[in-house]
Amino acid sequence: MNTRRNFLQKASFGFAAAAALPTLGNALTQHADGNAIEGASSFTLGFAGYSFVKFDLDKSIAMMKRLAVDHLSIKEFHLPLNSSQETIDAVKKKLSDAGIKPYTVGVIYMRSKEAVDQAFAYAQKVGVSMIVGVPNAELLGYTEEKVKETNIRMAIHNHGPEDKLYPSPKDIYDRIKDMDPRMGLCVDIGHTLRAGVLPEKVIVEYKDRVFDLHIKDVTAMAKDAKVAEVGRGAINFPAFVKSLRKIKYSGICSIEYEKDMSDPLVGMAESVGYFKGVQKA
Repeated sequence: MNTRRNFLQKASFGFAAAAALPTLGNALTQHADGNAIEGASSFTLGFAGYSFVKFDLDKSIAMMKRLAVDHLSIKEFHLPLNSSQETIDAVKKKLSDAGIKPYTVGVIYMRSKEAVDQAFAYAQKVGVSMIVGVPNAELLGYTEEKVKETNIRMAIHNHGPEDKLYPSPKDIYDRIKDMDPRMGLCVDIGHTLRAGVLPEKVIVEYKDRVFDLHIKDVTAMAKDAKVAEVGRGAINFPAFVKSLRKIKYSGICSIEYEKDMSDPLVGMAESVGYFKGVQKA
């Protein structure tokens, strides 16, 4: 007997195929008269830059255009932290010409005050209002000072049970809950599940501090779980989307695709399509 989850997973192949071909993708979100279907996509999708670690910027842009996703978290392999303003402006123009908006930078690791300074200066040059980062615990106070100075939000990323610093969102929240409200979380839902926590509960519990999301799927609630296409793993995406609607989440849902990273387009398309499909169901 097919469950609702199985039905959605099967249905997602249609959305995924459409996502891989822009003309078909557009058709799915329009009536025959060309008017947009109300509520076709509740949340803005993006990509975490790490998804494209095997590709240069031009190829990454080409894939994003095929997938009809237009928000990007920039990683330093596409735009080094020490880039000149001229280089930054050239990369921003290339993204803008392709219809892609860089909405944040990161994940950026910060193990010294100098690294914190560099991250905030970089974000200012790029012109984003948020950093997805991992400042060492002893640097959180200094990071908060930079947040206040620049009005750039810090979304701290959790990295799963093997990470001694921030295994789960709770390990971040407990350290920042009394800090400036611009100190928050980038909840990686795959690492969250591997840490033994349900993502759909975390985002409700810490809703005021959830600034960004890395969307992926994993095969089990276990440390050694493997990454999977969104919808093929253990995360309950219908429940997760319900929680997003409950907290009225207004940030970006960034797909972070980490499977088949040398040839990811089909898996990316399936992941984008499934996540869109769950929202439409």
